[in-house]
Amino acid sequence: MRALAYYPNSGTVRIVVNGEEIDEEWIRREAQHLRPHLVEAMPEASAVAVEERLRDWSRENVIELFLLRQAAVADREPLETQTVEEALARQRAESPGQSGCRSSVDVLRDETSIQLRINRLVSRHAGRIALPRHKEIVEYYRKHREEFQVPELVHASHIVKKVSETCTEEEALAAMRAAEAELCAGVPFEDVADRVSDCPGRGGDLGWFPRGEMVDQFDEVVFSLGAGSVSPIFLTAFGYHIVKVHAKTPPRAAALEEVRDRIEQHLMAQKRQRALERFIDHLRARAVIEMHP
Repeated sequence: MRALAYYPNSGTVRIVVNGEEIDEEWIRREAQHLRPHLVEAMPEASAVAVEERLRDWSRENVIELFLLRQAAVADREPLETQTVEEALARQRAESPGQSGCRSSVDVLRDETSIQLRINRLVSRHAGRIALPRHKEIVEYYRKHREEFQVPELVHASHIVKKVSETCTEEEALAAMRAAEAELCAGVPFEDVADRVSDCPGRGGDLGWFPRGEMVDQFDEVVFSLGAGSVSPIFLTAFGYHIVKVHAKTPPRAAALEEVRDRIEQHLMAQKRQRALERFIDHLRARAVIEMHP
């Protein structure tokens, strides 16, 4: 979020941008969108302070949006009809409750066209930037190395019997005890998993995963085992399990090559945002913005 101008103690204000008055409903909608983010960003502030800041940031954001809308509408390069209709269809699919009357569809088509023009305008002004240089990527990695951590990972396979309407807890446990007996007799884990498990295929292989991707009870067992170990039968909310741990890796700092793409995307996003802000500042410097109590 940009650092925007702040007008203390401002009440209801009539805002006119280049002769176009902003309906208060725009500002109310923007405030509704910003409120949870601002409450999180100002945990120590009073409710009055949060609401004042919210009101002023909402106004500033809407003013910038209107500047973009006006610039986009002034760009008379036509849009392809198919592009507009496809975007309109997506918009209506996302908001199925909207009225299907002609006037509502026409209004939605106009708003969709304006948004497409805004996107095109932003792409022109924020898209003309060079990819980050290797030096920039290395420097960012060096300064933020602690942010790029690879967590502890485990590669495991499992056998599971789910408790359901068609399989009681007693039946599931009995099936797992039979599977455990086969494992103790030397039958390969993968064979038993494909034949017994309620998640057959690939020998029950779950691949590599960190803590937090599975339920807590599953993590507690899996991450307590050593590589090559097979767990006893244990219960989670999904049913009874037996797990085999194939390998584990400890937490470590990610190498530059592992996170190069993420850093490049982040730096590009920063550059685009700065370019967009410069363009909005250019529009604002030429605009006539009136605020009337």
